[in-house]
Amino acid sequence: MKLAVVGGGSTYTPELIDGFARLRDVLPVDELVLIDPAAERLELVGGLARRIFARQGHPGRIRWTGDLDAGVDGADAVLLQLRVGGQAARNEDETWPLECGCVGQETTGAGGLAKALRTVPVVLDIAERVRRRNPDAWIVDFTNPVGIVTRALLTAGHKAVGLCNVAIGFQRKFARLLDVAPQDVQLEHVGLNHLTWERAVRVGGEDVLPKLIAEHGDTIAADLHMPRTLVERLGVVPSYYLRYYYQHDAVVRELRTKPSRAAEVAAMEWELLRMYGDPALDEKPELLGKRGGAFYSEAAVALTSSLLRTRHSEEGGDVQVVNVLNNGTLPFLPDDAVIEVPATVDARGAVPVPVRPLEPLYAGLIANVTAYEHLALEAALKGGRDRVFEALLAHPLIGQIDYADRLTDELLAHNREHLAWA
Repeated sequence: MKLAVVGGGSTYTPELIDGFARLRDVLPVDELVLIDPAAERLELVGGLARRIFARQGHPGRIRWTGDLDAGVDGADAVLLQLRVGGQAARNEDETWPLECGCVGQETTGAGGLAKALRTVPVVLDIAERVRRRNPDAWIVDFTNPVGIVTRALLTAGHKAVGLCNVAIGFQRKFARLLDVAPQDVQLEHVGLNHLTWERAVRVGGEDVLPKLIAEHGDTIAADLHMPRTLVERLGVVPSYYLRYYYQHDAVVRELRTKPSRAAEVAAMEWELLRMYGDPALDEKPELLGKRGGAFYSEAAVALTSSLLRTRHSEEGGDVQVVNVLNNGTLPFLPDDAVIEVPATVDARGAVPVPVRPLEPLYAGLIANVTAYEHLALEAALKGGRDRVFEALLAHPLIGQIDYADRLTDELLAHNREHLAWA
C-alpha cells in the first residue's frame, strides 16, 4: 500500500507518522511519500519520520519529494494537509477581520473565506493531477476549510472524503470521563464542518449524554469556553467553533487583546523544526501536542483503512464521522451540500447514516452557513469582487452591507498575490 501526503513538510506531519507507525496492523503502509515544495522543512520532517518508523519497528519505506506528480504516482490514497500562504497568510486571516468588529479565525467568517479562495484552486489542481496519475486513488482532505474544500472536490467528480478531528476529540474526551474504551462510544454528531453538535452519546446503545452533562458539565463547558448553563439548556454539546456564533462579540473583544493563534503556532513551528533537526530525536516531541490537531492521526488511519481495506474483501463498512455529500440526509439542504455526520465507509466511499429530524435552532444556522458555503465556492471557482461580497453578506457572522463591503476590500488587498483574478 502506498500513501502520499501533500503538505508533508508540515510540522504536524510527525503526528501522522506516529499514528501510521502505531496502527500499522490497521493500515499496513508499504511506502509513504511526503510531498512539499519547501525542501529544507521537508528534509527535517522526513528525517524524523524515518526515525519514528525505525524506532517503532515499522518496515515501511518513507521518502520525500517536491515533485507532486512523481510523489502521487501509484498512490492508493493521497492525504491533503496544505496551507496556501503558510502561517503568514493565516495571521492576516485572523487579524484584519477584527478591525471591522468581526471574528478573526482561519475557517470561520471572513478569514475562512479568504482561506477558501486561496485554497480551492490549488487543491483542485492537485486533485486533477492525482486523477491523471491514478484515477482509482482516494483523496482524504484535512485541508481547511474542510467543508468547502471537500465540496469543491466532490463537485469536480473526485474520489474524496473530508475529515476533521472534532468528533474523534469528543469521543476520546467522553470516553475518558465515562471511564470506557473510545470504541465503545458512539456519537450522534450532526452539522457542517466546524458547525456541529453532539445530540447523543451512546454506550452500549444507551444515550448517556444527560449523565455526562449532569456529572461533568463544568469540565465540558470549560473545554468549550462556553457557559455550563448553555450546555444544560440545550441538552447537547456544541463544538468549540459554535462559540464564534453564540458569543461572537465577546470573542472579538478577547481576540483583540492577545496575539493571533497563527503567531503562537509560528513560534512553535520554529522550535519544532529545530527539534526535528536533532538526529537523536526518534519520537514526536511533547511540544507537538500544543500544535493542534489532536487525534487526527487515529482518524486518518481509520478512514484510509476503511476506504482501502475493503477493496479486496467482502467485509462491511465502518461507521465514522466524515464530511460527505448530503444527498437527502438533511432534507432542508441541497443534495450537493457537504455535511459532517456519521457515515458508513468502505471502498465505494462514504454514505451518511440516517439522521433524526433537526430542531429549528440547529437547522436554521446550518441552512444559513450552507448558503454561505455555496457562495464561497462560487467565488473560489469563478472569482470576482461581487461574488466575494455576496458570500460575506450571506455569512451569519457578517451579514451587513457596510461590513461586507469593507471586508471584501480587505480580503482582496491581503490576498492579491494568491488570487489570479484579483
